[in-house]
Amino acid sequence: MTVSSEPRCVALVGPYQSGKTSVAEAMLATSGRIQRKGEVVSGNTVGDASPESRSREMSTEVNLANLEYLGDHWTILDCPGSVEFQQDTRNALMVADVAIVVCEPSTDKAMMTAPILKFLDDHEIPHCLFLNKIDHLAGTSVPQMMESLQAASDRPLMLRHIPIMEDESVTGYVDLVSERAYEYSAGNASQLTKIPSDMAEGEAQARQDMLESLADFDDGLLEQLLEDTVPPKEEIYGHLTAALQADNAVSVLIGSALNDAGIRRLLKAIRHETPDVESVRTRLGLAHGTGTGAAVFKTLHIPHTGKLSIARIIAGEMRDGMSLNGIRVSSISRMNGYELEKCATAVSGDVVALGRMEPVKTGDILLEKGTPPESNWPQPPQPLFSLAIQPERRGDEAKMSGAIAKVTEEDPSISLQHNQDTKEILLSGQGEIHLQVAMSRLKSKYNLNISSSRPSVSYKESIKKPVSQHARHKKQSGGHGQFGDVHIDIKPLPRGKGFEFNDVIVGGRVPRQYIPAVEAGVKDYLTAGPLGFPVVDLAVTLRDGKYHPVDSSEQAFKTAGWLAMRNGMPHAQPVLLEPIFDVLISAPSQFTSNIQGLISGRRGQILGFDSKSGWDQWDETAAKLPQAELQDLILELRSLTQGVGTFTCHFDHLQELTGKLAGQVIADNKKD
Repeated sequence: MTVSSEPRCVALVGPYQSGKTSVAEAMLATSGRIQRKGEVVSGNTVGDASPESRSREMSTEVNLANLEYLGDHWTILDCPGSVEFQQDTRNALMVADVAIVVCEPSTDKAMMTAPILKFLDDHEIPHCLFLNKIDHLAGTSVPQMMESLQAASDRPLMLRHIPIMEDESVTGYVDLVSERAYEYSAGNASQLTKIPSDMAEGEAQARQDMLESLADFDDGLLEQLLEDTVPPKEEIYGHLTAALQADNAVSVLIGSALNDAGIRRLLKAIRHETPDVESVRTRLGLAHGTGTGAAVFKTLHIPHTGKLSIARIIAGEMRDGMSLNGIRVSSISRMNGYELEKCATAVSGDVVALGRMEPVKTGDILLEKGTPPESNWPQPPQPLFSLAIQPERRGDEAKMSGAIAKVTEEDPSISLQHNQDTKEILLSGQGEIHLQVAMSRLKSKYNLNISSSRPSVSYKESIKKPVSQHARHKKQSGGHGQFGDVHIDIKPLPRGKGFEFNDVIVGGRVPRQYIPAVEAGVKDYLTAGPLGFPVVDLAVTLRDGKYHPVDSSEQAFKTAGWLAMRNGMPHAQPVLLEPIFDVLISAPSQFTSNIQGLISGRRGQILGFDSKSGWDQWDETAAKLPQAELQDLILELRSLTQGVGTFTCHFDHLQELTGKLAGQVIADNKKD
């Protein structure tokens, strides 16, 4: 079987705590790249490149490592498992030849693989499953595990190994292709052994199931099976390779990374069955004849090093000094963790770090000649959690802005906005840990201490009753005085109509040049009404007034307009308004009733639910929820749905808030 001579790239993905970094360490140790495996809990793995990953004992970004195995060069992309860092994972998957989905042998956790498998299926990225921690299988049967995983995958899953059990412990496995049994040996290659006699019947049926799955994609194999012809194992390996490369089916292998069990078999499987970098070129829409091409899948800002654009070369050869997209390549390095190794050239398939390419951003396709294809790069998800932030040291505002710009360039699923209503600076992302990690990076990289708090809700206020009000601003202090006299009508408008200003002045009672000043005074007042919030949905009409030929001025009439509003608004029956959002919650169907309870418990209105298009056994629940209830919604939603539930939302309307809740909001605002 032909194996690609180009450098290969594998992405390790899977739910949080499934053991991806341990699998990466085991692969590196097995290949001889490292002499001793590190441990996640000790913070000494190759994947623990950043201080945030070490301190939290979890991957918070994609980490790179390189190894040689049986003469082939591989780059491992160890991806974060937490859904809060999904953008980094998706970026890495776009340039990988193959993905290994690492999961635990627990039916309760199988659904956690669904978002990952859906992304892989939608983008036709070849992948296999590695059932890690197989030594913890007790209490779960492999058929049950396969059934649970299949419910999360659009592609058929094919079990390649079945575990050998002794006294509820897994001691080895039977390979269904070679029909050989192997006994695990911690730290060493598995030893050939006999297939236990009590497994013969089960092994034969499992092998037949695998062949029948493969026959769905090959008429020749189907014909052989119908004729009871057993294909030779070389042919079966060929069918498995074709199924993986075409992303028709998903092989499932088993093992235990901590015990080095199944790692060699995993490495051999991806070595023989993974497609070459041509599949990545096709995925990214790269045409032939463009010369050297590279896809940037990650951006890093490293102290004392500067900006690094991490890219996979997908065509040609890259040389120091060449021009890509009109930008000179000034530095090429290979990475292991954060360690850089300079190199003058790199070839198709290599993953490299390019230095000082300032205009380049994540998702860019860099070409030696021609125009980059239209991007199909995954867009950042909508922010789900926000914090109001400010620097702890006065005068650090400009520094904070520049530092956050770099953090958001590294992770586009983090964003920064200025809320005009509440005057707060909001840092937004995918969850609480996501933003804590971002603020930790601001401190570790840029010596910037940030304080944070729960964002304020964009409450507004309006009125329910029309009033008329007279106001006069008169002041005499020697020389020219100040005089402005106005009569205004204030009336409510339908919700969502905003603000209107009109005048019906006749006979020059207020000279035309002063009318805009009255409007300006009215608008100044609208920034905070009697309840303390911005005022909306009302109309003000200037219907009469007086002026003084000497003492009147624009400022005097502006002040008179403001006074008229201040004196009249408390009598117009002011009412508090809270923002209501349209929310669409997505989660597995088994959690729909829990989600409906969640909505009801947050003063929400359930509009209905339906099957989620393209997602088997998932529902979408539509609702209207107050903004005040959205702040920590994602935290409770993930808690209820094994971490896979999510939502989208957008502002819909303002709605009156009365009673104790309104009183508490008003009281809290006055305290502030």
